[in-house]
Amino acid sequence: MLRCLTFAARMNFLRASTLAVIAQTLSVSVVILSPAVAMAQNNSQTPPLPHSGGTLRMVAQSSGGTLDPQISYMALTRQFETPVYDTLLAYPKFAGARAVPVIASLAENVPQPEDGGLTYRITLRKGIRFSNGHELNTEDVAASFRRIFKAGSPTAGPYYSHLKGAKECLADPAHCTLKEGITTDPASRTITFHLDTPDPEFLPRLAWSHSAILPADTPASDTGNTAPPGTGPYRITGYDPTRFLRMERNPYFHEWAHDAQPAGYPDIIEATFGLDQESELTAVENGQFDWMYESIPLDRLGEAGDHFAGQVQIYSQLLYYYAALNTTLPPFDNLKARQALNYAVNRHAMVIYHGGPAVATPICQLIPSGAPGFDSSCAYTKGASPEHPAAEWKAPDLEKARRLVRESGTAGQKITIVAPLDGRYGAMATELRNTLAQLGYDASVRSMTQAVQFSYIQNSDNRVQVALTGWQADYPSASSFLQTLYSCATIHPHSDNSLNVSAYCNPDIDALMDQSAMLALKDYDASNASWARADRALMAQAPSVPLVQIRRVTLLAKRVHNAIATLNDDLLLSQLQIK
Repeated sequence: MLRCLTFAARMNFLRASTLAVIAQTLSVSVVILSPAVAMAQNNSQTPPLPHSGGTLRMVAQSSGGTLDPQISYMALTRQFETPVYDTLLAYPKFAGARAVPVIASLAENVPQPEDGGLTYRITLRKGIRFSNGHELNTEDVAASFRRIFKAGSPTAGPYYSHLKGAKECLADPAHCTLKEGITTDPASRTITFHLDTPDPEFLPRLAWSHSAILPADTPASDTGNTAPPGTGPYRITGYDPTRFLRMERNPYFHEWAHDAQPAGYPDIIEATFGLDQESELTAVENGQFDWMYESIPLDRLGEAGDHFAGQVQIYSQLLYYYAALNTTLPPFDNLKARQALNYAVNRHAMVIYHGGPAVATPICQLIPSGAPGFDSSCAYTKGASPEHPAAEWKAPDLEKARRLVRESGTAGQKITIVAPLDGRYGAMATELRNTLAQLGYDASVRSMTQAVQFSYIQNSDNRVQVALTGWQADYPSASSFLQTLYSCATIHPHSDNSLNVSAYCNPDIDALMDQSAMLALKDYDASNASWARADRALMAQAPSVPLVQIRRVTLLAKRVHNAIATLNDDLLLSQLQIK
């Protein structure tokens, strides 16, 4: 039986069929990019596109914090930065099966591994300029990769530690040189990467946003509210994290590879911060804003489906919500306590809080549906166990959960759940608190804005026992979930950039994950099977409680068209047309 469901949530579950109808509009409202437009004949400005011009007005509940593209890890900020910054390689800016392999962007070519996967040679395109007029060169590339370490990018260790000299850079960032890891030939515009050990995901990581190429003179520290120059079609010209963000055209941009970085349609993109979700939806319905970043509030999904179906955007993401359990603090330093919460949580309720089965699915594993290595499995449902998992989640098992709590000897302990203020997080946090209370714990919820909460839960100094959060893949891979969130290498004590919020470290499982990654160089299917085994091994240790995988449901104003959502870049702001 569901507990603490609001009347609106129950009604939205009953109206799941309405949402299913909305979902059918996806093929109409979210389209694949049209054929490439003609490239500009000069290097200063791209000719106007059909339906180009105007100001795109979007609204979000809060900003994403820092604008430093090599530091920022908030999905909203990444969305702003997609048309501002470029990487050597990129994922195509269109939807569909062909959007997964990386393609050349600032580089002329996708390199083939040499020396058994230890060497990659890239030739830089000519004639590309940053928004400050500086022409892109090989030193900008080398300096940008050094800066990943110097500025303390959160993925410096897990993504770029295979480069020669990276270990020294991680130990002493201020004196990072990577002189053996990256060599350049300015005359031929060639950059050569040298690795200590093969990295089967090195190419996707060259397409990851933290490898954005910046001018060589960019400060080697977090630029905060100041956006460095980029090479994309837009530049950020104004930002107050409490009020607004403004983007204008980069006067030096010309389109060099349409699928990698298409020219933009709006002249200006403006974001306003500070409205709650209810106000956002009303403002978009009234035409005061063109797009709301947050999902449509649960209590108004039916309204959107009934009256604005043609404007609703529904698209899939490699995104799920989970509760990270701190494995270094009581009570979740005890395996049985972690397993107990996994058995007890009502994932069906979590689906309801996100709008019902048309837009949300219960999940009890760490690789979500749609990602490489996914093999449907649920160890923590009625009638299942880590040794004998079920194919999918069916129902909670409170009896087994209570027995595990008794065996753990942790009943009665105080537990604080740290959650974002967002309404859906609030409902999920309340559900978790009630579940913990049913298991005999003294549980409470502490809420804070999401931009603050994400950094707060990563810092071990804050001693967070349970962190309610979400994770969207950096790029389509199993490692983007398992290694990023649960490897020993992503634990950074006393840092706001410790992505392994559970602080879980198991060298044996790390070795299995490394093996899974290396298999991809020889046998893709065998690699995926090995990742599935790593997923099950991690879930047997229950470092977190996977809750629900969702599809995004947002609203566009009537005057906005050409919505394109990709698996890697969310909704492409640059491609929205104002008519």
